[in-house]
Amino acid sequence: MDLKQFITIVPDWPKPGIKFKDITTLMDNGAAYKYATDKIVEYAKEKSIDLVVGPEARGFIIGCPVAYSLEVGFAPVRKEGKLPRETVKVNYGLEYGSDVLTIHKDAIKPGQRVLITDDLLATGGTIEATIKLVEELGGVVAGIAFLIELTYLDGRKMLDGYDILTLMQY
Repeated sequence: MDLKQFITIVPDWPKPGIKFKDITTLMDNGAAYKYATDKIVEYAKEKSIDLVVGPEARGFIIGCPVAYSLEVGFAPVRKEGKLPRETVKVNYGLEYGSDVLTIHKDAIKPGQRVLITDDLLATGGTIEATIKLVEELGGVVAGIAFLIELTYLDGRKMLDGYDILTLMQY
């Protein structure tokens, strides 16, 4: 299935010159969403995944159905102040500043094989921060899966040494 036919390109959003890749039209189509999820599940099975981790919010959209299909847990990575129990945190850079991501301190057991999921690999900053959280808790990043990779932003370079699956590239 050609998943690109289910991605809507929105010109000049959120600012002029950007061609936003809208995944909601893929999610609106049950067959396409299932196909994409199944492809990530196949990849995860090859990696013997114990847990799926995804950054808010679109990492949840990708990761939760994968975790469900694998019958493993899902651990959310959220912005600071959004998780109710003790967390570990990491600061990471944005295009114009910085932000903080957190995960519950007990979300990952040492040695667990983790699949990180998100909708888009752009510059790699959010996923690099997510990797740091997983590894700080003793998890092993067995793979990272995305629906879309923007190859012209070279985010893959920030993830050197990690196994990556992308279902579409622009």
